[in-house]
Amino acid sequence: MYDLIGDIHGYATELKALLTKMDYQEIDGVWQHPDERQVIFLGDFVDRGPEQVETVQIAKAMVDKGKALAVMGNHEYNAVAWATPDPEQKGEHLRAHTDKNQSQHQEFLDQVGEDSELHKLFIEWFKTLPVYLDLPKLRVVHACWHPEYLSKIAQYTDDENRLLSDAWEQASRKDSEAYDAIETLLKGLELPLPKGHYFLDKEKNKRTDVRAKWWQTEKLTYRDLAMVPGSEIDKIPHDPVEAHILPGYDGKKSVFVGHYWMSGEPEPLNDHIACLDYSVAGKHGGKLCAYRWDGESKLLKENFYYVSRGQV
Repeated sequence: MYDLIGDIHGYATELKALLTKMDYQEIDGVWQHPDERQVIFLGDFVDRGPEQVETVQIAKAMVDKGKALAVMGNHEYNAVAWATPDPEQKGEHLRAHTDKNQSQHQEFLDQVGEDSELHKLFIEWFKTLPVYLDLPKLRVVHACWHPEYLSKIAQYTDDENRLLSDAWEQASRKDSEAYDAIETLLKGLELPLPKGHYFLDKEKNKRTDVRAKWWQTEKLTYRDLAMVPGSEIDKIPHDPVEAHILPGYDGKKSVFVGHYWMSGEPEPLNDHIACLDYSVAGKHGGKLCAYRWDGESKLLKENFYYVSRGQV
């Protein structure tokens, strides 16, 4: 069975404490469970935290030895695109080296040593991470399980759901089919607000699209679905969202995501969907969260495990 772990963002101390809490042991440099349980990492190993190299090394060693599976997070995707030259624009990269992008990624580059052999090794490993996992009884994707975009990304991935080597360029071109699929699966579903409406994001940038709680099946208005700063929620209209815009979920398997910076006491989003990102890298601290899955069809609050940042 599986122990699923949410976004780590370079907090290796908390990762080791969480693995220990779930009875994993480090043997010959690889964390493993005496009962042969496997971890599934939900991506976002890097950026923000103080121990990013160790975090990647722990996860990579576990995957290499068959003690874990992992999917790609948007931060691994961005790391690859940052390091990949743009074949159409000399001196540029698939992820533009703007001040904003560099600020988000600089801590990782400083810790790993940009263009070092270790950096290159990590980038090559990030490329091998699947976009999603569809296992016999559960599903895993970093941000959004969306059948339409899962179908579209299939032509850009191999039989293990890994991006093909020639697909990275296409997935980095805005408004391409591959780009739209990756943006949704790894960064979440965004809905354009009705004309004339907008809100300000955390950086006070004007936004006319809102990230949506794609897992909801009731209360389908823009305000109910919007994930925006609390101070901005009154700017989001209560206009209903047409049901066909949301992906829906068939509930045939449990699905696990990260990405959404949850707070409070970890619990399922509904009977079949759980988010395991509880903001361990948050400004005011948070939790590194896991779910111990033993084949149950209905997700249970008591199966969440977590450690709080700085309290290990």
